Amino acid sequence: MPAKIFYDQDSDLGLLKGKKIAIIGYGSQGHAHALNLKDSGQDVVVGLYKGSPSWPRAEKDGLKVMTVNDAAAAADVIMILLPDQSQRQIYEESIKGTLGKGKTLMFAHGFNIHFNQVVPSPDVDVSMIAPKAPGHVMRDLFTAGPGVPALVAVYQDVSGKARDTALAYGKGVGCTRAGVIETTFKEETETDLFGEQTTLCGGVSHLIKAAFETLVDAGYQPEVAYFECMHEMKLIVDLFYQGGLSYMRYSVSDTAEYGDYTRGPRIISEETKAEMKKILGEIQSGQFAREWVLENQAHRAGFLAQRRRDAAHPIEEVGARLRKMMSWIKPPRV
Repeated sequence: MPAKIFYDQDSDLGLLKGKKIAIIGYGSQGHAHALNLKDSGQDVVVGLYKGSPSWPRAEKDGLKVMTVNDAAAAADVIMILLPDQSQRQIYEESIKGTLGKGKTLMFAHGFNIHFNQVVPSPDVDVSMIAPKAPGHVMRDLFTAGPGVPALVAVYQDVSGKARDTALAYGKGVGCTRAGVIETTFKEETETDLFGEQTTLCGGVSHLIKAAFETLVDAGYQPEVAYFECMHEMKLIVDLFYQGGLSYMRYSVSDTAEYGDYTRGPRIISEETKAEMKKILGEIQSGQFAREWVLENQAHRAGFLAQRRRDAAHPIEEVGARLRKMMSWIKPPRV
């Protein structure tokens, strides 16, 4: 059965009329949501901690800024756009006490709700609009016209209008221009974590490193290995993005296509798929969530050590050097 998809004609911005929207956080997603809503004519306030480096930036962008507690207290709709590991503490300290009947609590990712890190007040609507793009892309495409797709989900519908309000929010940030797919907090959270771990981040990065190391260990120049295993990845992913697997195979050489069919299954084998199923089971059972919560409670010692170790991998030094040759590559946004 096809997914249910909502567009501009299915959403009513009028549902947000007279309502104040608090955007909690002003990072990648926060700045895009706040500015898009402002440009859509909504009453927006940004909630930050006192002394936040984002405070003057948000004010410079023409937004009203308040402390998290004050913003949440003043708002009818509260969108939490903080890192997963920060949400529980900030919710308990600064948001929970401001909630009451008639308010809507929103998220762009379901982790904290699904894994019970944030347990919402029973008298508020709880919903999600999860744009499927980084914040700067979301902002750029909003101003250009098309918008980015998103997911919509409802966890708690006290008013009977939780989905309608979420879709109105989705229209305000430009997502219903492209289409908003209905899902659940469970499905969004589990599939998002699975994709990150097995493909988008974990799978691809370790595949690239393993291929790079294999060539370098065999005596090939690191610079050539970088081009073949890392640099050209974007060319292939862009073909996936544009037209799927078949378009990629149409676009590459017959030699590359034959190698895809005959050697690919030896890399991504049944053993790999079995490990993917194990990882999915760890996500579904809450094992991964418990591990990540405990890691943050332990001041992220293991996580930060892994970050330092991977930052020192030879592929990073080689890549930084070679990217200086390519003037068309914009410096990364940090």
